[in-house]
Amino acid sequence: MSAQPFLIGEAMTGGYGRGPDILHDCTIAVNPGEIAVIVGPNGAGKSTAMKALFGMLEVRSGRVLLDGDDITALSPQDRVRRGMGFVPQVNNIFPSMTVEENLEMGGFIRDDDLSDTMSNIYDLFPILKEKRYQAAGELSGGQRQQVAVGRALMTKPKVLMLDEPTAGVSPIVMDELFDRIIEIARTGLPVLMVEQNARQALGIADRAFVLVQGRNAHTGTGQALLADPEVRQSFLGG
Repeated sequence: MSAQPFLIGEAMTGGYGRGPDILHDCTIAVNPGEIAVIVGPNGAGKSTAMKALFGMLEVRSGRVLLDGDDITALSPQDRVRRGMGFVPQVNNIFPSMTVEENLEMGGFIRDDDLSDTMSNIYDLFPILKEKRYQAAGELSGGQRQQVAVGRALMTKPKVLMLDEPTAGVSPIVMDELFDRIIEIARTGLPVLMVEQNARQALGIADRAFVLVQGRNAHTGTGQALLADPEVRQSFLGG
């Protein structure tokens, strides 16, 4: 792992609006080509940490750096333009639009030709090419997630952030999505994701963060945390 992560939320403390702090001195980081995962119990602040990195809640102390630049004060829209691709857990597609229209919407910040990127996404997710003229809302849950990831990739991001990408899908579809995420990371694109399926996520993670009550409880490689007796007992069911 390099000394300088490509994306780092450093000692983040913050919450929503005038509400209490949800994150407490929380640090999350990912390097180029890595898969980093955030796991922990319900209510641990996992999605909140992701939203803090993306600028969707106030970081009251700490900072967010992207490729060495301090982006703590930037809006989510400006972060997208800086290279952040974010896939929220819900409401992440336009259901009445076709698959292809959804992907085209992902290229809204670009003024170059989208065809090569779209072709690459169809290679990554062949089922989307097959269903490219079908309304995205008619697809299965796993296929809709592929559309959402593909739409984020259309921005040609420098880092891909996924909030619960396997929520509500079958184990077989989860494995397929994880295989595609590994494939994406192998291109050099850093991938950061929040996951409820902790054991499976740690199994593919280069770097992992276990959060408890908005704080870093454990940090290490995915394999090291899988082998850690405390992590196994507390978060993985023994």
